[in-house]
Amino acid sequence: MTLKRYNPAKIIIFSRDEMKQWEMAKLFSGDERVRFFIGDVRDRDRLYRAFDGVDYVVHAAATKIVPTAEYNPFECIKTNVIGGMNVIDAAIDRGVKGVVALSTDKASSPINIYGASKLASDKLFVAGNSYSGGRETRFSVVRYGNVMGSRGSVIPFFLSIRDTGILPITDPRMTRFMISLDQGVELVWHAFEDMVGGEIYVKKIPSMRVTDIARIIAPDAKQEIVGIRPGEKLHEQMVGLEDAHYTYEYEGYYKILPAIHSWATSVERIKNGAKVSEDFVYSSDTNPVWMSESELAAWIEANWDEIGKI
Repeated sequence: MTLKRYNPAKIIIFSRDEMKQWEMAKLFSGDERVRFFIGDVRDRDRLYRAFDGVDYVVHAAATKIVPTAEYNPFECIKTNVIGGMNVIDAAIDRGVKGVVALSTDKASSPINIYGASKLASDKLFVAGNSYSGGRETRFSVVRYGNVMGSRGSVIPFFLSIRDTGILPITDPRMTRFMISLDQGVELVWHAFEDMVGGEIYVKKIPSMRVTDIARIIAPDAKQEIVGIRPGEKLHEQMVGLEDAHYTYEYEGYYKILPAIHSWATSVERIKNGAKVSEDFVYSSDTNPVWMSESELAAWIEANWDEIGKI
């Protein structure tokens, strides 16, 4: 999508997964704009090498599976917090113009180590705008819900086991925000185009009940209640009550402005936003917009080939 829209001189894929890079390189064979670096955000020196001559960075690296993070908290912190610090330092010192860090609903009022580490990461990237001093590097954050069809998400998981006739449900009350990968990419683009520095962008997206997702994917399967996993939330939240004082509403998204340096009253950051009410909370269970069964079924049909590769 980015190659088609912006035709950049190059896009560097930086990750520690050589197999995914090998598969991706085959998809873009012959396109000299796509380059690949093996590396880890924990490795500060490697980041400095990778960022040489780079204008914009999308920071997506994270330890993100909730139970995995709960049982491996030291490793989660090394990637999500220390890795984020390394990205900030490398971006500033290499003269990167803009960085957009991908966050998660779990960073809002966190109850697990993944959410807590991503909240810390969000704060680091917001503060990075003052840490950069007089240099031009600017940092912002985009906050996502459940990316439909992504690795580890519930849709491909249910599809992979529906022939067993049993789908595990952690809790029948559970709700989730639903965002497509295309929508996620477009939100990152918007952040780059709109940001002054320190904003957290939250896209307005529909909710669904997990039981409804299961029924649409496998209408004849039995739904077996297995209980909430360690650190898992019943409902997702992307703007908490404490954030409401700094949050503005726009067409299609919300923007949480930084609490530091009086940036929350910055006219250039607020632009044409409307202040939300002081008791505003953006949560998947009280969301006014819900995805219909027909909308989800249509999305699955349209993306079947891609889901099958996950």
